[in-house]
Amino acid sequence: MTSTLRRRPAQRRSVERVERMLDECALLLDEVGYEALTTKEVARRAEVPIGTFYQFFHDKQGLVRALARRNLEAFLQRIVERIPEAALGHWTDLVDLAIDEFVDMKRSTPGFAVVDFGEVLIAPGGPIVAGSRRALDGTQENNVVVAERLRALTMDFLDAPMGPGLDRALLVAVEAADAVLKLAFRADPAGDPRLIAECKQLVHRYLAGHLS
Repeated sequence: MTSTLRRRPAQRRSVERVERMLDECALLLDEVGYEALTTKEVARRAEVPIGTFYQFFHDKQGLVRALARRNLEAFLQRIVERIPEAALGHWTDLVDLAIDEFVDMKRSTPGFAVVDFGEVLIAPGGPIVAGSRRALDGTQENNVVVAERLRALTMDFLDAPMGPGLDRALLVAVEAADAVLKLAFRADPAGDPRLIAECKQLVHRYLAGHLS
């Protein structure tokens, strides 16, 4: 993946400053949306000089891309932490766990309703900002990156040979889930539970043709 940072923070103080800027970016996305987000306000609220902002980020797009990368890592970590306690008996349980974690982040994680894993909405439920479909990695679309990371994370639970066929199926499943979950949060700011249930059923039935 290409880096979202101009330079990586090495000292603890720098790491803390970068995290504060990402935190304030997320809060501001909820408060004012992407269009009104400014680097000056992020720096002010994070209590860092504007010059420090530009030491680490090229612009607000770079800041938002870094937030998307952090969101993806947090999502994957949540799945890892839940697996031992989830008593998964079937791969469909893992699908449900991943969807539930995503939905919970949509409901509770600052900024996630506007920027989840790279694709930027002008406002929650709103149109997509041009150029944000490759925010995680400039060479691949966001859902390709997400599918690859989920494949690496869950391959021990998938009772099927790895290869191009399964890779393609996982990408299709991620794309389908993404579309239905967007619909669920357009229908209801908290996520329509009926559409979330439909999302799970859709992914179950589709992947059943590729997994034992």
